[in-house]
Amino acid sequence: MLALKAENISKQYRLGQVGTGTLSHDLNRFWHKVRGKEDPYLKIGEANDRTSKGNSEYVWSLRDIDFEIQQGDAVGIIGRNGAGKSTLLKLLSKVTKPTTGTIHTNGRIASLLEVGTGFHPEMTGRENVYLNGAILGMTRKEITRKFDEIVAFSGVERYIDTPVKRYSSGMYVRLAFAVAAHLESEILIVDEVLAVGDADFQKKCLGKMGDVTKGEGRTILFVSHNMTAIKELCTKGILLNQGQLVYSGNIINTITEYQKNNEQSSHFLHEGPLETAPGNENIRILEFSAEPNEGSLIDIESGVRIKLRFFNYKAGINLDTTFELRTYEEVAIFHTGTLISTNNNSKAKEYSVEFTLPKNLLNAGNYYFKLIFGEDQRIPLYVAPNLIGFEVENVKLGQNLNLLPGIIRPQLDFKIF
Repeated sequence: MLALKAENISKQYRLGQVGTGTLSHDLNRFWHKVRGKEDPYLKIGEANDRTSKGNSEYVWSLRDIDFEIQQGDAVGIIGRNGAGKSTLLKLLSKVTKPTTGTIHTNGRIASLLEVGTGFHPEMTGRENVYLNGAILGMTRKEITRKFDEIVAFSGVERYIDTPVKRYSSGMYVRLAFAVAAHLESEILIVDEVLAVGDADFQKKCLGKMGDVTKGEGRTILFVSHNMTAIKELCTKGILLNQGQLVYSGNIINTITEYQKNNEQSSHFLHEGPLETAPGNENIRILEFSAEPNEGSLIDIESGVRIKLRFFNYKAGINLDTTFELRTYEEVAIFHTGTLISTNNNSKAKEYSVEFTLPKNLLNAGNYYFKLIFGEDQRIPLYVAPNLIGFEVENVKLGQNLNLLPGIIRPQLDFKIF
């Protein structure tokens, strides 16, 4: 049974000062409408690429999106910042209307888009539970039947009769999620608000969402940058990039496509003027690479040779650099570094750092480095979040080629007695 269907939906925004538009634009739009012609401003605009400066004052946050979601599906919506994920959820939640296209829904929708959305700050937690339920179309009797369960799940029993303006952001999201998850809507839409809660509450929320889809047969749309959570909860995925749907299907395949699209080149070499290299007034990165230590392919048995070349402007300090290796699921594997100078004798010059990750350490998968440059290992000078990424291929000689679980895949010296 169909729960949601999007047909050719697009959303256009006008940049700059918020308002109803200019008189010339309104007259032009009216003149086209009188003549039975298409709105001229639907034909202009650029993709919503936040990394580059555009020329048009109109941007397409979403463009020509089509998909179908069946009842009981748990769908992960993933993509980089600015891909259009939150805009899509707002359209599906009917918070805003699409510029073009239509959305068909079957059943009531409960949305958790931002912390405290729909909460009145002057009202108590108890009053806001009933207010949210009423907004979702629930009767007072239905809300009362679920009330104790909602409050117990949220963990804010002690403050349930306190105005929510006195709640912390964590308490806000606990109560808001509890309301959305427990009220009897057929479709639950959750943006990445769970990041506000602590680790235990996030785990509790994921468990509840799993129960909602598997046990209750409700439909969930979940936006998150946490690929581990997406993988655990969702069975299907939608991948957005600069406002366009680039992949839809099995969640594992969707995550794989996302990682491929986000993978930074394993070789970075700056060839322009020094002042245009990545960095700031303290540090400029000139080269960064990840190469196989043995052979021509980075795989489980090759090891990885890392090379960093940078220019330091800060003379007379204890300069250090830290390498933090992460998976694209944002799991930190290690965080380690080295002092470049030890006696406040750094020079304003170019430095190079090289090291090797041993073979039979990393499992197959996609990884990236976060670089942190500092003074005395405590004062940050520059942070490069994801300049270099690389993929470890699933090759391990003499063993099967199944992709085994885990981040590391060490070769251990087993002794059999």
